[in-house]
Amino acid sequence: MRTDRGHTTSAPTFSAHGHYYAILLVEDLAPGSVQDYQVAVDGDVVWPTPDDVYPPCRIATLDRSRPSRFIYGSCRTSVPHDKEGTQAHGVDALRAYALEMVRDPDHWPDFVLFLGDQLYADETSRAMREFIERRRGLDAPPGSEVKDFVEYAELYRLAWSDPANRWLLSTLSSAMIFDDHDVRDDWNTSQAWHEEMNELPWWRDRITGALASYWIYQHAGNLAPEELQEDEIWQQIAAHDPADGELDVTGVIDAFADRVDRDPQTYRFSFTRELGESRLVVIDSRNARVLRPGERAMLDPTESDWFDEQLHGDTSHLFIGTSLPFFLPPAIHDLESIDETMAGGAWGGRRMARLGEKLREAVDLEHWAAFERSFAHVLQRVVEVARGEHGAAPSTITFLSGDVHNSYITQVQHERYELDSRILQVVCSPIRNPLPPHVRMLQGTLANWTRSPMRRLARRLPQVRLPAYEWDLTHGPWFDNNMGGVEVLGDRLLFTWARGLVSDEKYDQPRLDRVSTVLIG
Repeated sequence: MRTDRGHTTSAPTFSAHGHYYAILLVEDLAPGSVQDYQVAVDGDVVWPTPDDVYPPCRIATLDRSRPSRFIYGSCRTSVPHDKEGTQAHGVDALRAYALEMVRDPDHWPDFVLFLGDQLYADETSRAMREFIERRRGLDAPPGSEVKDFVEYAELYRLAWSDPANRWLLSTLSSAMIFDDHDVRDDWNTSQAWHEEMNELPWWRDRITGALASYWIYQHAGNLAPEELQEDEIWQQIAAHDPADGELDVTGVIDAFADRVDRDPQTYRFSFTRELGESRLVVIDSRNARVLRPGERAMLDPTESDWFDEQLHGDTSHLFIGTSLPFFLPPAIHDLESIDETMAGGAWGGRRMARLGEKLREAVDLEHWAAFERSFAHVLQRVVEVARGEHGAAPSTITFLSGDVHNSYITQVQHERYELDSRILQVVCSPIRNPLPPHVRMLQGTLANWTRSPMRRLARRLPQVRLPAYEWDLTHGPWFDNNMGGVEVLGDRLLFTWARGLVSDEKYDQPRLDRVSTVLIG
């Protein structure tokens, strides 16, 4: 790789399942600097391509002396940006943002944060189904779903090869975490789900392909250079001498993925980013779960201890990225708490427990509220940070999430509890995967339903554990395809949601349209 300032970085390739990759560490760049770059293979420039119509790709290092500004979102299907794709899935908000960056090159964010469901391995597009049919046919299980690493590689290629989105990702730093559809709907919802999937003959290839490809395509880029140097997979790549021939990590990466699925405590996918005045902590709320009855937890003990260490003050703003919303609208939280208690065996033993499990999977009652002990533990720790018990209290503590295919803000009643920090949940979902109208209506009704009926029901059921602190839905929900924006303004935060709009049937040239703006503080 060569920059326009004469900086050159190179690395040998390595392979996995017949695909070739390279990870380059670009070091010694000044903070707040911007450099255009090109990528060459064996001396020949391969990116940007000669016919590329977008601005030069660039590396913009973080300037920690100025306020942070970034975008985020979740839930993005990869279908064509034409009339058919737009009518079925709406405008890709990420692509609309990329085109807006081309039009306005002076106001780019620092980075983009993806909070799950970048891929839909269980609900594949026409192009992906055609690939699967050519490779192995669609009749044998898992049919049109992704089966293994090779098919995940194609899924990532389809997801990120649109020219506008590819340019955005070559220009903005990105951070990512997975959610269930990156593997399969309801991934690790419960022990019953986990056992059922592990009985399927194709599942082992699926889960190892998912986690192995995730490390290569996403996770390695989440890590700071010093963290990458400590990573077990990277150490084997970095230690290889090209004189010994080509490095094939297929066996290494597959064994790694199989191990971390069977024992999540042996590896951490969660990560942090220091932004200057602020701090971002992104937590794995899928693979790190404990599913054993009586021990259910959103995070295993090792992950939970690490997360506690990250939840401290001495920063102006603390952001917590978790694919699943921590604070749901109050009525939905109470519904999930009731189902969690039912699935735990209350009110009828095994029969009611089975009913609770079926309801959990049928209507996705598996957010933090459905892992009640984990929710209570994290909430108490966050409140302690907001009271200044773990360093100087930040101005805000904000959970950033996706998953639910609508956007909203909830806020803990900080004056009631005498908190020094505002505690928020800010959701942006989907980037491109809108809900059907009847589901939107149901979710909107539940979200805006006063907490009184559901809370009265929960109080009449003594086994249900009520939250120690209450919060309110203050904005939303709204259901557009959106990219969310976060801008630090001193001790305040500016949140925005923007969608793509098409004019004159120019489906591949959407413009960015502001849906909502909320100033907190």
